[in-house]
Amino acid sequence: MTKKNQHVVKRLDGWAVRGEGNSRDTSKHKTQKEAFDAARDIARNQNAEVLIHGTNGQIRERNTYGKDPYPPKG
Repeated sequence: MTKKNQHVVKRLDGWAVRGEGNSRDTSKHKTQKEAFDAARDIARNQNAEVLIHGTNGQIRERNTYGKDPYPPKG
């Protein structure tokens, strides 16, 4: 399975999860938390990142699952 980052994005009727480069949403949810939970599960399986977009479309948070190429020291 190819590593594919998961994006949590706002839609008119709620929130969606979309795999990076996909033309369609993977899943749709009523709340951002539900969408994040679904994206996190996918990212854990693929050792990928979850990028959470705010209501304005800008990325506001990123979470890495799997091997982080830049882990913090200490």
